[in-house]
Amino acid sequence: MDSMHDLGGMHGFGRIVPEPHEPVFHAPWEGRMFALTSAVPFAVPYGDDQFRPAIERMEPSHYLKSSYYEKWYEAVVRLLQERHVISAAELDSSVPLAQSHALAVRADAVLPAIFAGASQARPAAEVSRRFSSGDRVRTRATMGVGHNRLPRYARAKLGVVESVHGPFLVADRNSVGDHNPETLYTVRFTARELWGQTAVEGDSLSLDLWDSYLEHST
Repeated sequence: MDSMHDLGGMHGFGRIVPEPHEPVFHAPWEGRMFALTSAVPFAVPYGDDQFRPAIERMEPSHYLKSSYYEKWYEAVVRLLQERHVISAAELDSSVPLAQSHALAVRADAVLPAIFAGASQARPAAEVSRRFSSGDRVRTRATMGVGHNRLPRYARAKLGVVESVHGPFLVADRNSVGDHNPETLYTVRFTARELWGQTAVEGDSLSLDLWDSYLEHST
């Protein structure tokens, strides 16, 4: 995306300092938010490709001030309201949701589903394949308006195709109802290509990128 919601590689935010002995959750409500976010898609028709764009619709200053799981809360609430599962009045009330709005999912089904994942692969689809392993490619310089999965620090950068994964749904298009797949590639970039000579020589980063995100290198 081309907004404040894409902070990866941006200057001015300081170094990331890992918290020693960081707990899985810093407060009980974060654990409940994780469980709720994992369970709701069993009952309400949306997935990760809708979840992330919902976060990106947060007002930028609110986004920057919010914690990780506060962003999850904002996204889930937005998606449930847009699908008429809950209303603003219900959120503002201490009264439990009406029975007609109950989200039923077996607790013992959630954890296995998390570990199983939900692959977006479409192996039977016929799609073009412009690149092969070992090809040098360049990422697109611009991605237009709306959600996409090409981070700004990796725009207009040279990389090498490491592997070809076949047809996958394109996250940005799938989020708005376009279910046409494209070939997905893993592309490796040197750290210095992405972040300049201050990056550690020999380090690299691999990204999974769709065919339309890439151009032939020149």
